[in-house]
Amino acid sequence: MDRTPSLTGSEDCTDSSSNCSVPDTPANWSPNVVGEHYSIPMDEIALQPVMRADLPLGGSREGRISHSVRRQIRNVCCIGAGYVGGPTAAMIALHNPHIRVTVVDRDERRVRAWNSRHLPIHEPGLSDVVRAARDGLRPGVDGTGRADASNDESSTRAPNLFFSTACAETIAEADVVMISVNTPTKRRGQGAGRATDMTAFEGATRDVATHSRRGCIIVEKSTVPCKTGQLINNITQQHRPELDFPVLSNPEFLSEGTAIKDLMRPDRVIIGCETTPSGTAAAEALADLYASWVPRERIVTNNIWSAELCKLTANAMLAQRISSINSISAICERTGADVGEIAKSIGLDRRIGPQFLKAGLGFGGSCFRKDIASLTYLAESLGLPEVAAYWEQVLTMNNYQRDRFALNVVAKLNNSLRGKKITILGYAFKKDTGDARESPALDVVRILLEEGPKSIAIFDPLCSEADIRYELSALPAADAQDIVKVCADPYEACEDSSAVLVLTDWDMFKLQARPAPVKAQPVDSPMIARFSPSTPAELLHLPQRSKQTPPTTDRGAVVVGSLPEEILARLQPQAECGTGCEECLLVSKSMGSKQRQEAMDWSRVATLVRQPKMLFDGRNVLDAAGMDALGFRLETLGRASTI
Repeated sequence: MDRTPSLTGSEDCTDSSSNCSVPDTPANWSPNVVGEHYSIPMDEIALQPVMRADLPLGGSREGRISHSVRRQIRNVCCIGAGYVGGPTAAMIALHNPHIRVTVVDRDERRVRAWNSRHLPIHEPGLSDVVRAARDGLRPGVDGTGRADASNDESSTRAPNLFFSTACAETIAEADVVMISVNTPTKRRGQGAGRATDMTAFEGATRDVATHSRRGCIIVEKSTVPCKTGQLINNITQQHRPELDFPVLSNPEFLSEGTAIKDLMRPDRVIIGCETTPSGTAAAEALADLYASWVPRERIVTNNIWSAELCKLTANAMLAQRISSINSISAICERTGADVGEIAKSIGLDRRIGPQFLKAGLGFGGSCFRKDIASLTYLAESLGLPEVAAYWEQVLTMNNYQRDRFALNVVAKLNNSLRGKKITILGYAFKKDTGDARESPALDVVRILLEEGPKSIAIFDPLCSEADIRYELSALPAADAQDIVKVCADPYEACEDSSAVLVLTDWDMFKLQARPAPVKAQPVDSPMIARFSPSTPAELLHLPQRSKQTPPTTDRGAVVVGSLPEEILARLQPQAECGTGCEECLLVSKSMGSKQRQEAMDWSRVATLVRQPKMLFDGRNVLDAAGMDALGFRLETLGRASTI
């Protein structure tokens, strides 16, 4: 098949209200990527679209939908530039270069961050995907950085991912609107502490109903209570009763720290629709977007209520496993059993499996607690108090685990923290993310502050001091901000400490031998050694030429991203940050990200802390024998105390 015409698009077409809304490429052309394999070069994936076969949707019997009606999608609008909206839109844009994808948000600062070299969230591989779709790709370059004449212009990829605050204009041009706004737990009023706060979601839906055009497909991406689809229908009928807006539920199943990997190779894509001709046609159109890289058999269609409820159910089941193994850890500490050995043994049972069976401080983050609370409130509102009580116990056990960990720290320090410094290593609720929301560390800090310590020093390689202090502002202790110090250096945090607490399972905290340096592979190798497994290395790999020197770069510039220089040469140059950029200043003043994540030298820590070198492992990441050899007195959840 002949190579398709080059994707064209003016650099001025970043305003969603302009007429240049779609790159000039036929709408029925799409990159066809086999989801199981990612060794195909970028030329084959994102630069050379091929005609997609008209395959039926896979999944349940109910999910097989007719292809008699085909919708052509040229514009996708995603409302909400957060942890779900940004990465999801970037992945859709990357695999569908013929479609314009615009993420809108009213937070101007967040939108500026997405359009800059400093993305507002950290996810391994995210910067790679955003740059390829947002900035586009230019023809290959030679060793001097000049355009290589041997590369024709058809290898050029125009930008098709945009971030904007022009909400109304973007919605008005969209064929599909994905609502990915925050849906936190209500803090006041009926259902406070459990019910979902739908304020932002309702506002976004009203905007869609007011500004969207006839036939626009409305997609729920936010985690919402069951029957939210009816809420959307009610709002659209109030504002535009003469129009029909198909409503779909397309829940996300991303895990922070592996979001790009989860998007690249999802276990399943769930699409819930109404059982009407317009509903099934809309589901088919959305499935086509995902089918450009997800195998059809992994795209499952359900009725809309099942799709809405499956997200809450999935998170509740995962959280249940964590609370279950944590309950066993308490028994282990009283009996001398080892919860790690138990988890390994039962995980070998194929009916159970090993996932989510690691004892620790419990689950945190913005999803599990919120979704279980929403599920319990839903059960109560449906007159099912026994069901609500069952799931409420999962939260009770989660709170109990972190409380007893903190109280054990106080007990082992002679029931007094007066005049003592406590060190916390890791604030994020899990490794490989800078998200400080709903961290178990917050509850630990709360209990420690009640005992009046001299100071609490916190180190985390990714969480910003501003985010940590924002979370601490919710604590009742008036002097919390004065007592707590956020350190950029883990050794500074440990100096003169009476106890060190490991609260996040960062790899850098594990006691391990330093790995031997990996030799760089030739530039024309199909794999590049420096990519992490969660980075779409194969997807972004371009044919390279050996015996060529990559273009030189300004060593004084701030290095952003993990792409090799050979591939960076194919990306459009990023705009320089303005004078006084806060992010650039922060990078220049603090330790570099890689340096902050270097493996801890625990022998050095042993020389810094006070006797008797108390160490509390809240994540089961430390080797007991190794720590004992360094003179530490180690306490680990799920193992009998040795102190």
